[in-house]
Parts: sequence; structure tokens; C-alpha cells
Amino acid sequence: MAKVTIGWLYPGLMNIYGDRGNVICLQRRCEWRGLEVEVRSIGMGDLVGPETADVLFIGGGQDREQRLVAPDLREVKGPGLREAAEAGVAVLVVCGGYQLLGHEYRDADGTVLEGVGLLDLHTEPARPGERRIIGNVVAEAAFPGSEGRPRLVGFENHGGRTILGQGCQPLARVVRGGGNNGRDRWEGCVHRNVFGTYLHGSVLPKNAWLADLLIERGVRRRDPGFALEPLDDSLELTARDSAERRALSVRW
Repeated sequence: MAKVTIGWLYPGLMNIYGDRGNVICLQRRCEWRGLEVEVRSIGMGDLVGPETADVLFIGGGQDREQRLVAPDLREVKGPGLREAAEAGVAVLVVCGGYQLLGHEYRDADGTVLEGVGLLDLHTEPARPGERRIIGNVVAEAAFPGSEGRPRLVGFENHGGRTILGQGCQPLARVVRGGGNNGRDRWEGCVHRNVFGTYLHGSVLPKNAWLADLLIERGVRRRDPGFALEPLDDSLELTARDSAERRALSVRW
């Protein structure tokens, strides 16, 4: 029986808007298939590396929490996190975690947080007259391997504007919502098996196929033949469809 290990970085600090639901979703979708699964909490001062987990997760946090974890993420975990990504470990980072994996995050007060630099992106404050990006999102997945998948749905709430560089593939094209910056219609990014997104609410329970993709990619780095058995996702798809209809019914 395959064992799946999920590493949750900063569970006590980077965990807003229901982000713990992403870890629960990964865990349950393994358990429902009879797979052994372990969730490891990874806090301040703990190292990470290619053997830490099959899937690593960092949730969102407000500016205070981001300032607290940024030095640890960059200096303590950064080298090992980059090694893990190069080795094919699957990584999901949401909102604040997404911002801190880039080159830098500059908040509305002018404070600059140096990021890990794993993702070719930077985040800047809103321009004068731009409002906070908040609301439900519908987006068409746009990365290789997402062809034919249901649209991504979720909830965004962020003031920063994230700009992708040439080294990042957008995760999705926004149909309804603001996405990375409210300007170019892109949402999130993908680099190797690293997935960044602004979607809360939580993103994985609403988009079960993305959860399965993370699990499969993470385990396949050490077991190339690994494949998940299909589940009856009728309930998950009904919830996803409801979220999409609700989002599309509101003018953004």
C-alpha cells in the first residue's frame, strides 16, 4: 500500500479563510482510497527537503503573519524547499504563501518582504484608485495537463497585485473575478509541480481534481506508476457547479 505524506507549513500562522480545508481534503481523498496518509506540521525553525513530504502546503496569512514567517521561510526552509521543488515534490501555496514564494512582496505601507524566489513573480501594492480584490472567482485552468478539466472556483481577498515573470506558467485564465492583479486576467501560477493561487474557500474541496493531481504528482516522483483510483465525486461536482453559478450571477 502506498503511503502519502502531507507537509503543512506554519499551520498556526498561515491559515485563514478555511485554508486548513486543503489539508483535510488531501488527507480524506487518500483515506477514501484506502491509502495510508500522514500529515506533518512544519513550524518555525523546522527544515524541509525532498524527503519531507510528497505534498507541501502553505496557506494564507495577513501582513503581520507574513512578516513573522518570511525570514524563516527564506533562510531556514528556502534552500530545502527549492530542492524539493526540483525533485518533483508537489507544492500548493495560497495567497500569502503564494506571495512569499516569489522574489518579493511589497505591502501598502511600503514594507518589502524578500521572498524565497522559487517562483518568478513579485507582488506590489495596488495603484491609486484600485480597490481590494475580493469576491468569488471562476477561472479556466490554463496549464499543461489541465485540458478538459472543470473550471476552477474559489474565493479571493487580497490587496496585493502579483505580476508573473517569464519563468511562471499561469494557473488559470479568469472568467469572473480579479485573479493575480485585476489587470491581465491571469490567476495563480505553475512552475514544475509548484502551484500558487489566490483561491481560498478552500480551493481543493471545491476543485477535487486539483487535489488528486497534487497527490499523484507528488507520489510519482518516487513511484512513476502511481495512479489514484477514481472516486464518486458527484457531491463535489454539485458543490463546484453551485459555486460557479453563484459567482457568475454577481457582477464583478
